[in-house]
Amino acid sequence: MRLDEMKKIKISLGEAISVLIVTLAIMGYGVIGMRLSPQVPILLAITMIIFWAKIKGLSWNEINAGIKDGIDKGIIPIVIFILIGAMISTWIAAGTIPTLMAIGFKAISAQWFLPAVFLVCSLVGAAVGSCFTVVSTVGIAFFGIGVTMNFNPALVAGAIISGGIFGDKCSPLSETNNLAAAVVDIELFEHMKTILWSTLPAAIISTGVFTILGSGHSHADMEKITTTISTLNSNFHISVITLIPIILVFVCAAFKMAAIPTMLLNIFVSVGMMLFTSPALSINKASLILVNGFKAKTANTEVNLLLSRGGIVSMMPTVALIVLTLSLGGLLVNFGLISAIMTPLANKLNSHAKLVAATLSTCIGINVFVGEQFLSIILPGRSFKKTFNEEGLANSALSRVLEDGGTVLNYLVPWGVGGVFIANTLGVPTLQYLPFTFFSLLCPLFSLFSGFTGIGLQTLDTVNSKSKRTEITSRQLE
Repeated sequence: MRLDEMKKIKISLGEAISVLIVTLAIMGYGVIGMRLSPQVPILLAITMIIFWAKIKGLSWNEINAGIKDGIDKGIIPIVIFILIGAMISTWIAAGTIPTLMAIGFKAISAQWFLPAVFLVCSLVGAAVGSCFTVVSTVGIAFFGIGVTMNFNPALVAGAIISGGIFGDKCSPLSETNNLAAAVVDIELFEHMKTILWSTLPAAIISTGVFTILGSGHSHADMEKITTTISTLNSNFHISVITLIPIILVFVCAAFKMAAIPTMLLNIFVSVGMMLFTSPALSINKASLILVNGFKAKTANTEVNLLLSRGGIVSMMPTVALIVLTLSLGGLLVNFGLISAIMTPLANKLNSHAKLVAATLSTCIGINVFVGEQFLSIILPGRSFKKTFNEEGLANSALSRVLEDGGTVLNYLVPWGVGGVFIANTLGVPTLQYLPFTFFSLLCPLFSLFSGFTGIGLQTLDTVNSKSKRTEITSRQLE
């Protein structure tokens, strides 16, 4: 059944708000109150929406069509997430990530500890594409050093988290980068270029603030760093040559190659490097690394935690969550629940500034009420895409706002998935490190600034002009 053949449901504004409140309550109580994995409350919310639709008179075929439409939007990011798992494991086995770690750790100095932590966490985050990974591995080591140096624990946590999030935003391996690009139907690298308008100034200011706050400290016990570097050198192939996969990513980006072929090419190059640097490694063992991830077996527990990850299997919980959230999004959108609320709101969004502010507020609201990062991207993205286009704004303008209001702020919500994880990992309450997570606080401010001034806010006219110039250039070359 095609979606345009679906029976139109008459939904009042009050009914739509009531259904959404119940949906958010189910997910919010499950994730925040009962601390369940997000998949379970989202599944319950889907069940509630389905039976509400049945009561409204929709057939099972029409309900299935809504779910299918939602999942169809996420087929590409689902494949990308699977490839991300394979890339992470092969980058570790080939020595790419260990080499980046060794380079980053050598950049640490006692006098410039805080800005160095921010920059090194940014480097590691860009390599692995996950702020969670940065915090739970490198972040723990840096946190212990910072406390030894008598820094405010919340300040050290803020530097770690800010660096991890910035690195995540600079990584083609980032799940949220790929998701935001897919939700608004743009290329990954186009999205990554667009978010630099907010993330780069936020990162520069954050570096400056951490430098000022960290000045005056001139000594520290650097034994952990030295031990880690020694372990990396002893157990992995540390060489500039291992950075070839990273260079390849940027080469593919320069040629505007799509994400999936870029990742596939990178995986096979990395596997070739694995076999070259470890002649004893068989094809069977290499395939197991691709599927199950890399397992570090060194004498250093922290290095083992850092570098035992990746693999296709590791991405399955994320894939399950994405399938469920996309299903929920498809039901909410195709049953008209979102449009019943967004249409009256959109009529009042008669300027770019109001539209950006409303989208940011929606992303923040979903983070606060639900505490789930992916939903804060998917639901506003599906809801505001049409309005952005009607106001002459490009899809890339929306994808940046989704990141600035959704992704980066999830770590600042005490009951959010990111906030709970970091507070438990570092032992610092969310509200204590929140004022020092400068990068997350600055990104939405720069998005607002862009909305009010138009600086860095891509319009459809700009995008169409670039496309025409590219097409003309291509014809001339032919």
